Amino acid sequence: MLVRAQEMKAAEELAFRNGATPEGLMQIAGEGIARCIGQFFPNPGTIVLYCGKGHNGGDGLVCVRHLLNQGWKILIRLAAPESEMAELSRLHLLALHGAEVIHSAPMITGPLLLLDGLLGIGASGAPRGAIQELIREMNELRRKSGGFTVAVDLPSGLDATTGEMPGECVQADLTVTLGAVKTGLLADAATSVVGRLALVELPGVPIEGGDPSSISTALALRPLLPIRDYDSYKGTYGHIGILAGSSGFLGAAGLCSAAAVHAGGGLVTLYALPDCHDLLASSCIPEVMVQAIASYNDIPTEKLDVLALGPGLGAEHHEELRGLVRDSRIPCVVDADALNAVAAAPSLLSHCAGPRLLTPHPGEMERLFPQDGRTRRDWATDFTQKYPVTLLLKGARTIIAKEGNPLVFNSTGNPGMGSGGMGDVLTGVCAALIGAGHSCRDAGMLGAWLCGRASEIAIFNGTDSQESLSASSVISTLGEAFRSLRQGACFASVL
Repeated sequence: MLVRAQEMKAAEELAFRNGATPEGLMQIAGEGIARCIGQFFPNPGTIVLYCGKGHNGGDGLVCVRHLLNQGWKILIRLAAPESEMAELSRLHLLALHGAEVIHSAPMITGPLLLLDGLLGIGASGAPRGAIQELIREMNELRRKSGGFTVAVDLPSGLDATTGEMPGECVQADLTVTLGAVKTGLLADAATSVVGRLALVELPGVPIEGGDPSSISTALALRPLLPIRDYDSYKGTYGHIGILAGSSGFLGAAGLCSAAAVHAGGGLVTLYALPDCHDLLASSCIPEVMVQAIASYNDIPTEKLDVLALGPGLGAEHHEELRGLVRDSRIPCVVDADALNAVAAAPSLLSHCAGPRLLTPHPGEMERLFPQDGRTRRDWATDFTQKYPVTLLLKGARTIIAKEGNPLVFNSTGNPGMGSGGMGDVLTGVCAALIGAGHSCRDAGMLGAWLCGRASEIAIFNGTDSQESLSASSVISTLGEAFRSLRQGACFASVL
């Protein structure tokens, strides 16, 4: 559920009337932020906490106390003298032994984390004075020193309700929001400053009303992925058919089919025309069955549980692709060139014979259904109100939409995913999940989260960087992504 700033304040006030205390919520919030940081940075480095005088700064102080005990070096930049701080925040500062208060921008070598605890949801208007200068300093340190910025609740300078930035704003790489997701964090214009979004729930704070939309978290998705029954077998997890790849675009077929295998597909068959069959048969991983077909109309859909179609197919067979999308009675994941084929006659989506999950990037979506100035959430909502399909609208904040269900915004991923082949992997993962019995909507939520989390693992727990990350790297870390989802560890709500 999404809330506006005033709704969050009302929920906190009700919690206090029911016996919660600011100190107790601050302890939960600070510990939760520290856990989130630990998921990104398993090895300690240096943290500079930019500490405001309110309770947002107090949450940051509790967080760094936990990290100090884990071996982090803690530096603190105060936005105001100790005497001007809120009493609870001031007490946490005085009790923090082993940290150093600094009075100018530090010179740091080695891993650097910048923690934004300057402003909370009560702030309004453009930051001024010392706050404005510290925001500029944080952003400059991030740019020059390669620092990773974590915002407490929201980036300082961002309006919690509207997502507007009337002045200077912290450029965060991760925002750990507290209690509930604020509406402003999901505004289109806010994505670039919010970064990766995580939620720490605050027990005892009743979140009511508001927008029923949500972000995906491990805790919310974990029930969709129970441990497999001991007596299951390959037939339990579906026969996944894939129609992908053409001359010059064979890699798309390899990535999509390999992703389906590594996402748990029971049987994976890649269908190939004669001109590509031999090359695909020799290049795909051995777990993929490559079957020759004379035309796309020869795919035996009656033997399949799901069909994924589109990656790397080119523009030569659009009529046949439209027929498959329209007439196949089994669920279909429709991507890439299949979406381009449908864009010539999108009305066919109104009468498909089976469930459909469409996975367009913004350019493909524009061809299907022009944005015409709409926000991304309105764009996705209007599309699914017109067509009875499930939509996975890709982007830095991927949206999963289906008529009659709340929107879900994916929370995982990073800029390293901005490279070729990532969509092919997502298509294969979603197809495997549908083959295992998930609905298109559940498969979209799980698939987006898992692929994004796999990219994080490859960078923060592996050997990749944002520059070196590849679609193959994401496939190789899917197993760890599944494990972290089942453990509910990665940015799950703290209970």
